Amino acid sequence: MGVEIERKFLLAGDAWRTLGEPVLLRQGYLSTDPERTVRVRIEGGQGTLTIKGRSEGATRGEWEYPLPLLDANELLDRLCQQPLIEKYRRRITFAGNVWEVDEFLGANAGLMFAEIELASEDQAFDKPDWIGEEVTHDRRYFNSSLIRLPYSQW
Repeated sequence: MGVEIERKFLLAGDAWRTLGEPVLLRQGYLSTDPERTVRVRIEGGQGTLTIKGRSEGATRGEWEYPLPLLDANELLDRLCQQPLIEKYRRRITFAGNVWEVDEFLGANAGLMFAEIELASEDQAFDKPDWIGEEVTHDRRYFNSSLIRLPYSQW
């Protein structure tokens, strides 16, 4: 079983904007059940299908598979719940870890946060100056929640 251990933080300031190359992501959900989410994503011309289990703290099961681009587009346009999530992602290396900074578009415009994947929940890590409040356990910030209640409606 694949495992994802991820912590999520709001951003403080704009220093991150000069770091990393923004890549457009388009993603949708076939299931947003908290017990199992099933996501289709297109990033940089590559399609993926991702299945995630229930979160236990900052940890959950995760399985990811390549998906042909044509199939990914059809699933996003025909079967995924609407609206889709669109965002720019920057991958920024800091103190030996990769931070993924997401800047959302559409109904979630104005929402920005950073995620870090860890080897264990108690792994120590350094935070860049542009990392703010932790929101790991706030379900509103789950991408699968943002299609049901977009940031513009908070």
